[in-house]
Amino acid sequence: MRGTPFLSPAAGGAERRSPEPARESAPAPKAAGRLIVLNKSDHDLAVVDPASLRVVARVATGRGPHEVAVSPDQRRAFVANYGMYAVFREGERVDEPGNTLSVVDLERLAVVATFDLGEYRKPHGLWVSRDGRHLWVTCEAAQAVLELDTATGRIERAWRTGQEVSHMLVPLPDESRLYVSNIRSGSVSVVDRRTDSVRTIATGAGAEGIDVTPDGDEVWVTNRGANTVSVIATATDTVAASFESGGEMPIRVKFTPDGREAWISNARANELAVFDARARRRLAALPVGAMPVGIQVSPDGARIFVANTNDDRITAVDRAARRVLGTFTTGREPDGMAWVAGA
Repeated sequence: MRGTPFLSPAAGGAERRSPEPARESAPAPKAAGRLIVLNKSDHDLAVVDPASLRVVARVATGRGPHEVAVSPDQRRAFVANYGMYAVFREGERVDEPGNTLSVVDLERLAVVATFDLGEYRKPHGLWVSRDGRHLWVTCEAAQAVLELDTATGRIERAWRTGQEVSHMLVPLPDESRLYVSNIRSGSVSVVDRRTDSVRTIATGAGAEGIDVTPDGDEVWVTNRGANTVSVIATATDTVAASFESGGEMPIRVKFTPDGREAWISNARANELAVFDARARRRLAALPVGAMPVGIQVSPDGARIFVANTNDDRITAVDRAARRVLGTFTTGREPDGMAWVAGA
């Protein structure tokens, strides 16, 4: 592991598209709330009724939105305008590095602010603090992680990872540390918010997907190039275990709210796999659409949603039965998702 210096903060009208309407293929159980889906190639945010699996609203964002985070009061969504789209489509990829975040009012269903990140380009992974005051975002082109004021977008702190393609992040439950996956470096950066120190843990080629167990004891990382999963023990910040994902290109991982299961999208295998989190054992795999990436678990843990980016479809899965409930469309190249409770 190696330390990296703390950085001083830098000073710091999207096009609306109308993609084809969503189509329902099968009904899903009723649930309070709304599912938020980003469509990278339509440059917008779709609001989905999870009971009917239909899009009920759209909001234009910046170019190539990849990830979204919802404030604890459920009133705002923060969208990372990464600037790359048609990511896994041979010969179609467009890379226009962005440096903004769109702030969406979820009651008015409109962008109410755009945060300009200045020199910090290619924002991607996002997380809002429990008190709603801070927003953490990775910025790949600057090899940095930022802490923003959610009310103003002001950059309060910046940390240099010193790693290539710092992509996704998760905090510990107490928010004392942030864990950042670095794809090209095959590593995880640990940002200590108490000391502003940054440490690096080697995991495996293509470290990308990342999530923390509800109790904060472990951080799981999917290494898409190595087809493995690394388990970091947060007590020591060391790799406690590593095992095969059972499929090609594991790209995301999400724990269920009870911490019993971890769901992993094996993108090039076109499957969604489920693991016993305690035993670290693969339990089952479900065939889904082409190039599954983003995963969202409903707050009650009953359903899993996976975005099949190359099929332009979302698959809804019954967690207990481990069966597909149905698929639906939200737009072109869906990926990042979030849940809005009580909508």
